[in-house]
Amino acid sequence: MNFSKPIIFLFSLFQMLCFSACGQEKDNQVPPKGDILIVYLSRTKNTETVAKIIQKQVGGKLVELELVNPYPENYQEIVAQVDCENDEGFLPELKTKINDLDSYGTIFLGFPTWDMQMPPPMKSFLTNNDLSGKTVISFNTNAGYGIGSSFKTVQELCANSTILEGYSTKGGIERDGILFVMEGEKLIEVRTEIKDWLKKIKIL
Repeated sequence: MNFSKPIIFLFSLFQMLCFSACGQEKDNQVPPKGDILIVYLSRTKNTETVAKIIQKQVGGKLVELELVNPYPENYQEIVAQVDCENDEGFLPELKTKINDLDSYGTIFLGFPTWDMQMPPPMKSFLTNNDLSGKTVISFNTNAGYGIGSSFKTVQELCANSTILEGYSTKGGIERDGILFVMEGEKLIEVRTEIKDWLKKIKIL
């Protein structure tokens, strides 16, 4: 009796199953670091520094949000303008455009706390861009009063995204003339906290 044909058939079937399993395993792998986008808004460079620390840990593309009509440099003037924008629900027009947004699976969103809320420019970004199906991770700097309603706003504007635990740290207090603080011991502290946080949410 000739057993060669059944043996060849079984071997071919085994190869097909192996290729299928290998392909499935590849699909289930964590997205590559190039699949990460870090979008941030920063006035006094504290949030920007946190964004760069995150990028150093996970890689990805770094994008700063800029406005068509920038906010005034004067602190009292920007406070008054942001208060008005929040009261009226106004969303400022963004100069920043991200044309390849669909190619990213994980989006980090960085912003300070303004008026105990998410800053209007970040609201503009989330309102004008669909992050459905993506993993969204927030990070925040504030003057010591916490995140306010900002992380809740992320959940509301990214209802169809996977939201992971965010990170927050105290930055400057512009009202008191304390601007950039991410240096020395504070910088070391934040680097350590961010590494621990990224491990906790299984990004590292």
